Amino acid sequence: MRKFFFGAFVNLMFMVGAQAEMLELRGELTQGSLIRGSAPSGSEIWLDGKTILIGEDGNFAFGFSRDDELEHHIKWRDPQGESHEKSLTLTPRKYDIQRIEGLPSKMVSPPKEVLDRIKRDNIQVAQARARRDSRSDFAQDFIWPAQGPISGVYGSQRVLNGQPKRPHYGVDVAAPTGTTVYAPADGVVTLFVPDMYYSGGTMIIDHGLGVSSTFLHLSKGLVKAGELIKQGQPVAEIGATGRVTGAHLDWRMNWMSVRLDPALLVPKR
Repeated sequence: MRKFFFGAFVNLMFMVGAQAEMLELRGELTQGSLIRGSAPSGSEIWLDGKTILIGEDGNFAFGFSRDDELEHHIKWRDPQGESHEKSLTLTPRKYDIQRIEGLPSKMVSPPKEVLDRIKRDNIQVAQARARRDSRSDFAQDFIWPAQGPISGVYGSQRVLNGQPKRPHYGVDVAAPTGTTVYAPADGVVTLFVPDMYYSGGTMIIDHGLGVSSTFLHLSKGLVKAGELIKQGQPVAEIGATGRVTGAHLDWRMNWMSVRLDPALLVPKR
């Protein structure tokens, strides 16, 4: 007998003979969402034909990008060797698009003399996100890393002088410089750089199996790369560093190279 339950919390349950084996998924089936799950020891999982990493405790995660296709396919091989398959259908999202004309060219594209610096910044970020530790800190219920009004949302985009710019991939929390930033979940600090060109003070925290949080525009870091941290621990202070117009925290999340919406993991504000 095979049962499937879908909704904000997704459960896939399979009955194998007299023994029940369950693959459980948690998360919103929508673009930008992180899906977290658990499986019996010895399981194998594929999403759209690609292997999903599973921790020693059976926890795993995968995510969908801002403009991901809506139809996906999950396959699970249980510990008895029996395979099960199911289609996953995402709900589409609409994003805020702003069009601004008449800006000076230097406001639209960075000057050539800083391109090498931007490239070096991007390499450091990619290296910090390359960890695939078999930890499952991501399985926790995440908390907001800072308090304040939401001043920017995931997926929004500006078109400057007719040129579409990169979408905003985080959630912005407006607060004065020096406001404490707390770890949204357990993890390992993999990067802190105080002065990146675009993002200013930048910190990355790895939550295991390719899931990470990134904090941008910080005025100060309170922890260093390599430190183990616990949920709720002070890790940084909000600032107005990098290319910003005011003090705020830009909180971003990734699964591997997939950019996720952090707001889908915390209580609505």
